[in-house]
Amino acid sequence: MRAHKILHSEADIRARMDNAARQIAHAPLKPDFAVAILAGAFVFAADLLRALAREGLSLPIEFLWLRSYAGKRTGGEISVLVGPTEKIHARTVLLIDGVLDGGHTLAKAKELLTNAEAAAVITAVAVDKMRTDAVMVADHALFAGTQGFLIGYGMDDAGADRGLPYIARID
Repeated sequence: MRAHKILHSEADIRARMDNAARQIAHAPLKPDFAVAILAGAFVFAADLLRALAREGLSLPIEFLWLRSYAGKRTGGEISVLVGPTEKIHARTVLLIDGVLDGGHTLAKAKELLTNAEAAAVITAVAVDKMRTDAVMVADHALFAGTQGFLIGYGMDDAGADRGLPYIARID
């Protein structure tokens, strides 16, 4: 494992998770379906769905599988490995991703869901880097403004360190 600095501990994540779930579950527009983007969102999605269930909002889930990272670089064309199914038609979808960097992956996923006739799309991410050049911002984020190359809590360094229970920055 490379040297890294823990930015958000397990306890920080848990506290923010409960707050985010409360906000989502009690918002005027509530999701009735969840879609998580693989692979980076799987840890956050599992925790968020359990937190939402504790708030009385139990959602069915499906997955999109998009690829836009090549090592540590983002950008370029986004490959759709697995797209949305007909199950999201006319549903209010909670779209879940791990990190919003430039926003291209989340924007592509939202476009796919809109084209598949989702009624509405609400976005939630573990980390929104809040880059000024991002093409979108998330509706809900556990952490905003966290910078650097992040690992842990589903985020990886060329496939490594996804399983870390915290969010860290590689130094």
